[in-house]
Amino acid sequence: MPELPEVEVVRRGLERWVAGRTVEAVEVLHPRAVRRHPAGGADFAARLTGETIGVPQRRGKYLWLPLEGRDLSVLGHLGMSGQLLVQPEEAADEKHLRIRVRFRDAAGTELRFVDQRTFGGLSLHENTPDGLPDVIAHIARDPLDPLFDEAAYHAALRAKRTTVKRALLDQSLISGVGNIYADEALWRARLHYERSTATLTRPRSAELLGHVRDVMNAALEVGGTSFDSLYVNVNGESGYFDRSLDAYGREDEPCRRCGTPMRRRPWMNRSSYFCPRCQRPPRAAS
Repeated sequence: MPELPEVEVVRRGLERWVAGRTVEAVEVLHPRAVRRHPAGGADFAARLTGETIGVPQRRGKYLWLPLEGRDLSVLGHLGMSGQLLVQPEEAADEKHLRIRVRFRDAAGTELRFVDQRTFGGLSLHENTPDGLPDVIAHIARDPLDPLFDEAAYHAALRAKRTTVKRALLDQSLISGVGNIYADEALWRARLHYERSTATLTRPRSAELLGHVRDVMNAALEVGGTSFDSLYVNVNGESGYFDRSLDAYGREDEPCRRCGTPMRRRPWMNRSSYFCPRCQRPPRAAS
């Protein structure tokens, strides 16, 4: 599932190619693509037609298109395989095209929402006074947000009384971090995923937060992480950070620090990748 770097890459592409354009027409080609818009596809299309797209915004893994002069936004749920593509109007339709947005200009491109597994979709929502779609008002700021409150995060982390990876994935504490970048940051910090947050000193948690930022910025520079063709930017291009991963997906490969074979363990219906020497498990987890 796309994490902060992948979603930010898409946001930047939409800012370049879609911001400031007025919607001419909307086609909803699959009802599941608007299932989070309770009034249905016809209402979604009618309400979006004639509106002008503002500068796309993101918080953590969540992406939305504010409508200029309105307290409304189009929230994009990418899910497991959702793609927001800017395509020439004459380009052949993708096999899993779900929504098409045409614009009232001569640019010759349109916005397409493509989703193979139909877990994602688009929906219209009222904005909060802070400009967020109301359904994501509870989502915390992400570590790349200039207004991210480090002191509040460190205090909440210790008070949470959970394990460090669970805390990293808790979107009400810190948003944008998913399984891949959590494993990468923990490897860089030499922390086991089952380490209790109560044992983290302020300097240790600050160090971990620094690694989260570093790995996300590194991923952003190369377009994010793509393990298959499902995550792409608005031009259909894959990211290349999978070539630089130190932990995730490297089971039985040598640790890049000490040479010990990396391990994978089942974790909350996912997997955790770690070095058993550099990231020694706490006694209860061992």
